[in-house]
Amino acid sequence: MVDTEEPGRSWLLRLVIAFAFAQGAVSMARPAVSYRALSLGADERAIGVITGVYALLPLFAAVPLGRRTDHGRCAPLLPLGVVLIAGGCALSGTAGSLPAMAAWSGVMGLGHLCFVIGAQSIVARQSAPAEQDRNFGHFTIGASLGQLIGPIAAGYVISERDGALARTSALALVVSAAVAAASFVSLWRIEHRTAPDARAAARADRVPVGRILRTRGVPAGIFISLAVLSATDILTAYLPVVGEHRSIAPATIGLLLSLRAAATIACRLVMTPMLRLLGRTALLTTTCLLAGLLCAGIALPVPVWALAAMLAVLGFCLGVGQPLSMTTVVQAAPAEARSTALALRLTGNRLGQVAAPASAGVIAGVAGTAAPFVMLGALLLAGAGLGMRGGRARTADATPAVPAPAPVPRSELPAVNRNRT
Repeated sequence: MVDTEEPGRSWLLRLVIAFAFAQGAVSMARPAVSYRALSLGADERAIGVITGVYALLPLFAAVPLGRRTDHGRCAPLLPLGVVLIAGGCALSGTAGSLPAMAAWSGVMGLGHLCFVIGAQSIVARQSAPAEQDRNFGHFTIGASLGQLIGPIAAGYVISERDGALARTSALALVVSAAVAAASFVSLWRIEHRTAPDARAAARADRVPVGRILRTRGVPAGIFISLAVLSATDILTAYLPVVGEHRSIAPATIGLLLSLRAAATIACRLVMTPMLRLLGRTALLTTTCLLAGLLCAGIALPVPVWALAAMLAVLGFCLGVGQPLSMTTVVQAAPAEARSTALALRLTGNRLGQVAAPASAGVIAGVAGTAAPFVMLGALLLAGAGLGMRGGRARTADATPAVPAPAPVPRSELPAVNRNRT
């Protein structure tokens, strides 16, 4: 049930600010973890394991956390997530071994999962159906801001000069812990206080995961979210490799990635007028289709100015997928299991974060560094097809059947008509 007792949307602004700090901390910490591991003697395989633990550990907690959130309040997950993120960052900075780095990376990932499940559930619960697209779009601006600023801040703090990598990477992780703790500044009165609905909690327990996954619209929302997040991750990981092969300076690659993130933020600022103009299904399908073509186009040996233009449009298109996939999942899932459905969506995201880079690595090893972008193009085109199919199905389901008129009893016919019959 949507709670609309508190006027205005100040709760959403505070949530966006908190999410920007939390996501900024994670985005700063993840490259710092890799540099810290390198300073401890890690090779590429060890870094891959440490990175994978960040995504794998939360897989086992996502659905139980979603069930718990369906039963009651969402807000307690936010400070818990911040504590786990800050603790994982700080302890990664002080860890003296690679297994400890992997463990604290997993704690960081679990904290991020807690925060995101709680925050997304609050947006779903406190937004009227007509406001969910807009509110989820504004909510994800926080993530985009964190993704834009975090890596830049990490690069500013970390330095390899004079053998300082171990010290500066540890400092970056401690700073990222402080950034995460800054989220507490706006974690107040975000969730409207309502009495828990015991009957809804009981019904949530009776909704099996299989039924949620079979609900029309949920698989499409999960797949589109997975495709968009995989595109963002692989773009961040493999664009530097493409730049190295095409003799593009690292500073230029950094600017190109920042341009992509800025375009994503711009997209989410104008989400509402785009939805009014095109509608959710057309907007989601069109942007996935265009993003797929642009991802495949990155494989072409284009000049830097053309690559910048492609990444700007690509970032704008990728900005649509995450918030609209949240709305798709929330509105398709049973009302009493929406947090569980959002947790399943996040589980799909984590699976994509593990499987997509691994697949990209295999493809790049066989067909070259540009091949993963062709794979991403195919993935996004498949997402566009699912979005179009799901939209048509929802339209058909929403069309009300017109019942045949019930026969009028003879005794109720007007006297004139009775005489004629």
